[in-house]
Amino acid sequence: MIQVLHGNFLYTPSLGTLETVPDGYLVLQDGRTVGIFSELPERFSDAERTDFKNALILPAFTDLHLHAPQYPMLGMGMDLPLLDWLERYTFRTEARFGDPDYARRIYRELAQKLIENGTTRVAMFSSLHTDATLILMEELENAGVSGYVGKVSMDRNSPDYYTESTEQSKRETLRWLKECERFRTVRPILTPRFTPSCSDGLMRWLGDVAREYDLPVQSHLSENHSEIAWVKELAPSCERYWETYARAGLWKPKTLMAHCVYSDEIERKAMRDYGVTAIHCADSNINIASGTAPVRQMLEEGVHVALGSDIAGGAQINMLEVMQMTIRASKFKRMESGWKTDFLSVAEAFYLGTTAGSSYFGAKPGFGEGEPLHAVVIEEGRLPDADRLTLRERFERAVYLSKPQDIVAVYAEGKRVK
Repeated sequence: MIQVLHGNFLYTPSLGTLETVPDGYLVLQDGRTVGIFSELPERFSDAERTDFKNALILPAFTDLHLHAPQYPMLGMGMDLPLLDWLERYTFRTEARFGDPDYARRIYRELAQKLIENGTTRVAMFSSLHTDATLILMEELENAGVSGYVGKVSMDRNSPDYYTESTEQSKRETLRWLKECERFRTVRPILTPRFTPSCSDGLMRWLGDVAREYDLPVQSHLSENHSEIAWVKELAPSCERYWETYARAGLWKPKTLMAHCVYSDEIERKAMRDYGVTAIHCADSNINIASGTAPVRQMLEEGVHVALGSDIAGGAQINMLEVMQMTIRASKFKRMESGWKTDFLSVAEAFYLGTTAGSSYFGAKPGFGEGEPLHAVVIEEGRLPDADRLTLRERFERAVYLSKPQDIVAVYAEGKRVK
């Protein structure tokens, strides 16, 4: 089936480059992009047409680090440092997902919220519960969200009410992976919570599983001074945090490492050399007072960087608001540096929240020819003077001011899901 979407198309094919196709036409065949045209080719003139008129049509958003079972605690504990926050709020909240009915209710709402906010691709932490993780994957797929979900592994330094033995973790991980075979667009990703929560034996076993099953990996890295010091106590033979993952076989292409606030030059080089992606979570890093990551420096050194909301350390599920905080955090970093580094522009932050993230899934920049459409349509009718602004000005204001109600349509995997 041939479909045509009409509107103003904007996308960022590379860092800092904003491409626009005003009053353009996007042609789909069976949900896959044929191309974007300034004038509709005659051969498509009889196709089914959806006219979004003067709206902005943008690539849908990617969120490569968020904790699904922390969704109920959004906005809580924001005055606590990381390790205290985990103990007082996080583990108790995540433990509730041992109840499948509770998991179903919360995860159905979360999946719908992601779509309402224009996020169609994710890399997501579940809890340590196998059944709840499978429920999460079902609800995401039903809503139209694709990507990766991980059952969390944690067999040490965890509360008695929320932990697993090493053997239990291995057994449940294998059961989970077997059950994952039924999913089409949501796939498994191995998820050691972070080095303090996983014994050396479990980490090595996960590395073996990653190699045997050819699975991606996600975890945390160099987020907080206390965390880094704890890792050093637990792994004194490792000079740096990243080596605790590398020695277990978990440091490789398709590995996602969230935060990287205090990754030094050597750790950043290891990310670049091994193809590890750094996930910048500006809202969370500021809320929990961890610090501000050197994103500009990472990008200049060739590290691949994408964005994460990191709910519930981050208090915003809307990736446009995450982009805003990314820009603000980079301005903080510029001031900290004595004005020696450039802050991120709107187009650069948008690139990190769209193109950079979608490339993890093998997608081409923007509206890739031959690929299933992932797009959001934003109408700005509630904002003043929209007709007097240039398309680039409207784009900037959309990033800063758009709310979920302004997103009037969302396409995921070639289908309209909102």
